Amino acid sequence: MNAIINWLNKHLVPVAAKIGSIRWLVALRDAFISIMPIMLAGSVASVLNAIFRDIPTNLGWMGVVNSMQWLISIDAMVWTGSTAILGLLFAFTFGYQMCVQYKVEPIAGGLLTLGTFIMSLPQSFSVDLKNALTKGDIKTLTDADTAVVGKNVSAWGWFNFNKYFGAYGFFTIMIMGAISVSVYIALVKRHITIKMPASVPPAVSNAFTGIIPATAGLFVVGIIDYLFSLKNTTVIDLIAQTIQEPLMKMGQGYGSLLLIVFLVQLFWFFGIHGTNVLAPVTESIWTTALIANINAHKMQKALPYMWTRSDFDLYVWIGGAGSTLLLILAVLAFSKREDERAVAKISLVPGIFNINEPMMFGMPIVLNPIYIIPFILAPLVMVSIAYGVLSLGWVSPVAVQITWAMPPFLNAIIATIDWRSVILQIVNMVVGFLIYVPFVIASNNMDPEKVNKV
Repeated sequence: MNAIINWLNKHLVPVAAKIGSIRWLVALRDAFISIMPIMLAGSVASVLNAIFRDIPTNLGWMGVVNSMQWLISIDAMVWTGSTAILGLLFAFTFGYQMCVQYKVEPIAGGLLTLGTFIMSLPQSFSVDLKNALTKGDIKTLTDADTAVVGKNVSAWGWFNFNKYFGAYGFFTIMIMGAISVSVYIALVKRHITIKMPASVPPAVSNAFTGIIPATAGLFVVGIIDYLFSLKNTTVIDLIAQTIQEPLMKMGQGYGSLLLIVFLVQLFWFFGIHGTNVLAPVTESIWTTALIANINAHKMQKALPYMWTRSDFDLYVWIGGAGSTLLLILAVLAFSKREDERAVAKISLVPGIFNINEPMMFGMPIVLNPIYIIPFILAPLVMVSIAYGVLSLGWVSPVAVQITWAMPPFLNAIIATIDWRSVILQIVNMVVGFLIYVPFVIASNNMDPEKVNKV
């Protein structure tokens, strides 16, 4: 075992550390983190709608629904300004965080990627109506600069709000936004800018500095958008259909979940924050699925994805990566070692709120050969159980965003609005606890001074 750990430490850790230091990936991770407050605001609106609209409607309590229409309407407005436009918000934060990583003016970078995203959207539509329009309909449409010819209606400057402003555009932002902001960063770094005298206020000077780089970035993506338009398609639809949708479909596969959980656990065992290192992957794929589910739930449609980013926190990483809350409980129940029990007592409250660093580095679990097997095995078994249950439809998919620090049971019922999710969480907790128990008992017979010598 020690030989394997030493080999992995020599060959795996440098790779993981290098991945974790790639600035593009760090910016992507931080961009998702930046939109988290707005996501949670939209989730609060979704929870309130579930309480005062969905549940009463299912129970036939329409009196409650009617009396709470004022709150339901406010929730709709909050959703419109939060979850419904996360694509727009992410477009800005991605460019901003890219510039932060490369130490150039970030506001201009954020505005640049936001503009890049808008450029990638279809800006016109044309439909044939089955029924003739009334004079009032025609006046309303023409007042909005919409062309009406017989039963055909067409317009320019129109964006499909529901389709493009949510999760649908995330991968377009990652690709096209990265192109435009990379041009911007490269030109700023090479000082291909308009230089203002030192006496000019910094805000004005920064604005002029970004003119040439931002213009170049927009024209580069503009050329790309134009070339795709010649093929009667748009960049966002092409990327969604050829890259995003296949990756999202792959992310719903059992093998993908096993692989990502295994890598997160393995990186953590070597003291590398596996959740952060792989955040660009987990956030790009499964947070995109989460946002799609939230928006579908808001519009009372079927949830499109079975597994989202929140499912990892609900069923796999209970108490943090490795489900270390279950190890804490196993230590308190079966360990006779005072050193382990002392760390477990200190780590219990943080563990309830999914903070596991006290256990990871205080126990420690990092580079501890006794706990490498259960630390990796427990989450793999737990993700397998959860995947099977969700696949069978025994528990509803996640429909509401939750914060990762929310305690067990509460996070499950809020995220899914389904009491059965709590049962699944309890089952996984019992299974994870039982996997840890034999290793805790085995640890009783180990000399604390020799446990961590690998």
